[in-house]
Amino acid sequence: MRILTGCMLVALLGAPLCKATVASFAVEKADAVSWGKILGSLGIAANKDGMASIVVAGPEASGELFAKAENHILIVVGNGALAERLGLHARAEKVDVRQICDSHAPKMQVIWEAPEKVSATDVPSDFQVFATEKWKGIPVLAGKRTSHGAVLWMATSPGVSGIERYPYLLQALSDLGLDTPARTTNLWAFFDSSYRIRADSDYLAQRWRQAGVSVLQVAAWHNVEPNAVQDEYLKELIAACHRHAILVYAWLELPHVSERFWADHPEWREKTGAGQDAQLDWRKLMNLQNPDCKAAVTNDISALLWRFDWDGVNVAELYFESLEGASNPARFTPMNEDVRRDFQRQGGFDPKLLFDPASEYSAKKNGAALRKFLDYRARLAEKMQVEWLDVVARVNAIKPYLDVVLTHIDDRFDSGIKDELGADVARVLPEVQARKSTLLVEDPATLWNLGPERYSKLAEKYGELTKDKSQIAVDINVVERYQDVYPTKKQTGVELMELVHQAATSFSRVALYFENSLEKQDLALLPVAANTARLQDKNASELEVDSSDCTRVTWHGAVNVDGKAWPLRNEQALLVPVGKHILTAGSVTPAVELRDFNGAVQSAEVTANRTDVFYISRTRAVAVFASKVSAIDVDGMKFWKADTANAVGSVMLPSGQHVATFYR
Repeated sequence: MRILTGCMLVALLGAPLCKATVASFAVEKADAVSWGKILGSLGIAANKDGMASIVVAGPEASGELFAKAENHILIVVGNGALAERLGLHARAEKVDVRQICDSHAPKMQVIWEAPEKVSATDVPSDFQVFATEKWKGIPVLAGKRTSHGAVLWMATSPGVSGIERYPYLLQALSDLGLDTPARTTNLWAFFDSSYRIRADSDYLAQRWRQAGVSVLQVAAWHNVEPNAVQDEYLKELIAACHRHAILVYAWLELPHVSERFWADHPEWREKTGAGQDAQLDWRKLMNLQNPDCKAAVTNDISALLWRFDWDGVNVAELYFESLEGASNPARFTPMNEDVRRDFQRQGGFDPKLLFDPASEYSAKKNGAALRKFLDYRARLAEKMQVEWLDVVARVNAIKPYLDVVLTHIDDRFDSGIKDELGADVARVLPEVQARKSTLLVEDPATLWNLGPERYSKLAEKYGELTKDKSQIAVDINVVERYQDVYPTKKQTGVELMELVHQAATSFSRVALYFENSLEKQDLALLPVAANTARLQDKNASELEVDSSDCTRVTWHGAVNVDGKAWPLRNEQALLVPVGKHILTAGSVTPAVELRDFNGAVQSAEVTANRTDVFYISRTRAVAVFASKVSAIDVDGMKFWKADTANAVGSVMLPSGQHVATFYR
């Protein structure tokens, strides 16, 4: 889109509006199902009334459609009459395409599951080539902008699910002017400072917020023991996040405590079924069933939660190893002496005998003995989770704004997880709900090769446990997968957008593991994919927005929400509150404006010298000023007054349901 003057801009179809145009698509002689998945991942719906802004045309489509390119995004699939009219000439040469290179990620290996025979095509010089066949370099994805539209040509169909061949198809459409006016502001992301120790905190925080992140789960095990340099880095990171309306949670990975704790206390190390210290992958596991170890860790974790300005705590993956279960004694836990003694009192035998081939209790020949220990192990995992939630609760009694999250691997979709890890979500969910915490469901590695539809099926499984899913979120692992997957080993591009969109429509929140594994070319589209708001053009000057979360909507200039001047906006967009609202161009700029707000805004009122914001927040809410603010009241009581010698751009507001009044 091109800004003209004031609040006037030319959107994709050339209409001079303050608001962006809501895109929709129509399909001509192409697979509507696959395109519904691709474009639907960005919230773009099908339109059958002839007013679609995006037209997808298959190889058999009429060449007359070429005129659509002037005022639409025209997607041309394959070679045919339409491609010829647009200057894309297929030669007689045929090439077997199995691997492609995309300009959005030149180093990413993009491999098709099966080769596809493609005509070598001459692309006009005014087209930008986005992707080529790896070995012969023939174009397979190319496009250009037109006066008020664009053309995108692709050599083949995208595949049945839309993810099989062109991972960065959506990025190409964005380059060509695809308008995506709505974005979420409520993504969660995991962050490990060991990958980012040299990066500027303000740069990172600004980048994360632009990607729709509202909560950063920070690896807190690096700061269990006080260290001047590391502590200063974390304090600055938290402050930078708060300046950019991002909340910061302490991410704990017990029974891993810290590197130093492992080194200092070899007597408390967890043991595997093979009798070895439980150093498994990056985690170094401690024996939290030992009373002395538990007391020391409780003191260290409590001090950690006091020492920094956290907004919440994530007790993550607090169960046992490993995904191979009892089949691999070298990775199977817990086998420390405390657990062995306790189980022997209850079960009648030392569980170490499960891994002794000569024993009558050998797991390979005594299924009942193994079953008894696995059930004990699941009960023990639940006991640990409750105990450590209690540790956090004791800090929460003094810091009542601390939000609490329990990250728990799913055992509903893959029922074998319960025996492999001792993880039983049905046991712990009532405890999470009673504490008004959030259960963050992690899909196990065994499911990473499955498609985006798994999230709707996963949500159905949790619907069997509870009717109220408002406290259940989902974690998407964006990592290299060990399975044979196509076209990329890591979730990226169209596949990632479909995953995120499906997860966002199925769960209350979406978390991404982890920040450093996300590809930079995906960041701009992530908040679009995670958006679940429904937008509808009511007429040329009105936009209807209906959402269960605050949504950032593209808008230039002053704006009214439901006929009243709206104060939560920046130069490019406004924050639309929860519910159904009508947006129209405004004529009044509020005296007090907020650039950003991290909390569920319910409504706002503007008067001559103040702005009232009604909000709800599970933890503290962050208000970022766009104009001068002299003082703030909360629920009519004085809360904050500006220090003119040291003005600040943001303020932390209390958790709960409140009205915050901002004075000019």
